[in-house]
Amino acid sequence: MKGFRFTKFVPQKDAEKSEFENLLNIFTQLLTITSGDVSEALSWLTNLDKQYNLTNPQYGIGDFIEDLKNKGYIKEDENNKGTFKITAKNEQNIRRSALEEIFGKLKKANKGDHNTTYSGNNGEELSADFREYQFGDTLDQISMTDSIRNAQVNHGTSNFFLTENDLEVVEKEYKSQTSTVLMIDISHSMILYGEDRITPAKKVAMALSELITTKYKKDTLDIIVFGNDSWQIQIKDLPYLQVGPYHTNTVAGLELAMDLLRRRKNTNKQIFMITDGKPTCIKEGIRYYKNSFGLDNKILNKTLNLAAQCRKLKIPITTFMIASDPYLKEFVREFTKVNNGNAYYSSLKGLGNLIFEDYRRNRRKNFKQ
Repeated sequence: MKGFRFTKFVPQKDAEKSEFENLLNIFTQLLTITSGDVSEALSWLTNLDKQYNLTNPQYGIGDFIEDLKNKGYIKEDENNKGTFKITAKNEQNIRRSALEEIFGKLKKANKGDHNTTYSGNNGEELSADFREYQFGDTLDQISMTDSIRNAQVNHGTSNFFLTENDLEVVEKEYKSQTSTVLMIDISHSMILYGEDRITPAKKVAMALSELITTKYKKDTLDIIVFGNDSWQIQIKDLPYLQVGPYHTNTVAGLELAMDLLRRRKNTNKQIFMITDGKPTCIKEGIRYYKNSFGLDNKILNKTLNLAAQCRKLKIPITTFMIASDPYLKEFVREFTKVNNGNAYYSSLKGLGNLIFEDYRRNRRKNFKQ
């Protein structure tokens, strides 16, 4: 009987890359997992080398460390002599690596705007739609090939001439700008039950931020984290993001997200929320009201009220629930219905693709219309 025998797949090194580049790819992944701890990442890399023979007699981990320093990826920590920290160059390298891993190698466009369904003379980019010439159309909009063809059809080829009625114009599309707030749950459950959920969330945030800053430069991205409280973080802080001993204060996260979006002048505004659980905490003055045992009506009602407020402000909320508990799905379903937003029940593996597709889809909408 014929069949197949499966063995463990061990990927080979990229022959086109140097020893340094191959090790740098692994080191970058380890830095994300260790939240930017260079010493711990190098320790893990040394153990991996011992197990999988990543280096050779001509190039060892010590050589790699020297190259990291010489090429500006790490530098000595002035506050803690004998240890290293990553540089701004390496922070960008980590974000670029996350972008390539999650979204693929995207070609950089000249403009960072996205298409809408609206078009007209004052649009910014040529579309695939054609129409007759109208007063005010510019020369760059005229499709010469189609216009000449029309003239030949209308007047013949023996005595060629071109009239205004023969002109065919390529329609221009308006471009819209989008303001996005990405909310990341950093409650303790994001690392419970032997599953690391915060690392994929960080990678998605880094990939999305790199995508927007390089490809869609006119868009804005604000990143906030929420546990017992909520606060904004900078893009450069993402590699260092860690889970804390927190509950899940979704209300604080939504309030901060709405406050940030109020300051943005773009028409299109949206919130992406990555979480693995139900809201379990709200703040009343200086006191925290907590209940981790099921959905507390007091917490739930405040959360749903904010979802309704976002709907009135034309701010859709897309929830990415990285958990499959039916009880949690019930909350997300109700939350999404009140906001009229979207919800995805995602595995960790597919999280990045889902967020990218929804971001691109929402960029084609005008939420005020």
